[in-house]
Amino acid sequence: MDACRFLLPKSEAQLSLEQNLQGTHHVGSSAQARSSLVPNTQPRDAKPRLLLMGLRRSGKSSIASVVFHKMPPNETLFLESTTRIQKDSIHSFMDFQVWDFPGQLEYLEPSFDLEDIFGSLGALVWVIDAQDDYLDSVARLNRTILTVQQYYPGINIEVFIHKVDGLSEEYRQDTFQDIVQRISDELSDAGYENAPVHYYLTSIYDYSVFEAFSKVIQKLIPNLSTLENLINTLSNNCGFEKTYLFDVLSKIYIASDTRPVDMACYEMCSDYIDVIVDISELYSWDHPLRKSKGEQVQEAESHVILHDETMIHLMEMNKYLCLVSVIRNPEAKEKKGLIDMNCRTFQDALNEVFSRSWEQEQIEQAAQGET
Repeated sequence: MDACRFLLPKSEAQLSLEQNLQGTHHVGSSAQARSSLVPNTQPRDAKPRLLLMGLRRSGKSSIASVVFHKMPPNETLFLESTTRIQKDSIHSFMDFQVWDFPGQLEYLEPSFDLEDIFGSLGALVWVIDAQDDYLDSVARLNRTILTVQQYYPGINIEVFIHKVDGLSEEYRQDTFQDIVQRISDELSDAGYENAPVHYYLTSIYDYSVFEAFSKVIQKLIPNLSTLENLINTLSNNCGFEKTYLFDVLSKIYIASDTRPVDMACYEMCSDYIDVIVDISELYSWDHPLRKSKGEQVQEAESHVILHDETMIHLMEMNKYLCLVSVIRNPEAKEKKGLIDMNCRTFQDALNEVFSRSWEQEQIEQAAQGET
C-alpha cells in the first residue's frame, strides 16, 4: 500500500472507444441464393445477440434463467423444454439480446433464412450435455460451425460442455478432450484449421457458467482493452491483488485486471455483491421525512475485512456496474480514503469511456457516408 498514489486521469485520446468489434461479416444475399456471398455493409446491431443452441434438454434454458434471471439452480429442474425461440432483452451497461433456440428446430433447412438467425449475431453459444450421449450434439454442432464459417466467419463459436458437476475430475477432462478432438478433426478435414471456437466446462451449480459467460460477453465489448488498461492502472497504483468490474444484474464481470483469474477470489467477490444488494433492498428506501445533510454520494460503497486481514472493497460505478477489489495488504484499512479517491477517479474515467457508445458512432458513420 506504500505505493498507493493518485490515479492520473487519462486523456480523451486514451479514453476513446476502440474499434475492436468482430470483423466484417460476409452473408448470403438470401436463403435461396446463399452461394453468392456479398459483404455485410450494415452497421453492427446496436444490441448484440447471443444465440443459445444445442439439443433438447441440454441445459440452455437453465443457463439463461440462472445467469440472467437469478433463478436458484435447483428450481431449473421444473423448467419445461423450449418449444419456440425465446427472445430475452437484457438491459444493462450494454443492451443485448439472448435467444434460446429450440433443440428440435432444423434451422439449416432451406425454409429458414440464415440471415434472420445469424445476420446480426455476436456469439453462438452451443450447449453440450456432458452427462448424455453427446455424439449427435457434436455432429450437429459441426454442421452448424461449417455453415457459419462459410457465410458468417466473424461470429464467435462458444461451446459450453455443460453439467460437468456430476462427473469425476478424470472423466470430466476425458470428455472435454474427446469433444474438442472430434470438433477439431472435422473442422480440419473441411479446411478450417483455426476456426474461432472456444470451449468451457460449465455447471449451474457453481460459478463456472458465470465465468464462461463473462468471457463470452467480453468479446462483444468494443472498448474492452481500454477498460482493462484503466483497471490495471488502478490496481497497480493501489496494490489490489485482483479487481473486477461486475455487471450487478447478472454477476458477469465485463472486465478485470490482466492478472490470472482465481475462481475462489471471483466467488468471494460475487457473493459480496449479493450481500450488498440484499442490504440495499432492505434499507436504501427513500423515507419521506428524511433530509440529507450536505452533499451525498449516490453510489453505494462498502468494504469488509476478513479473518485473514484480506479486505474486499466494493464501489458502485453506476446503476449497472460495480468495482470489486481484493486487497491482501493489512495496511489497506489505514489508507481507505486514498483508495476511495482513486476509485472515484476511475469512476470518472469509466463514465467518459461509456459516454460515447458504439450506437452514436454508427450514427456518425452513417452521416459521413451520406455526405
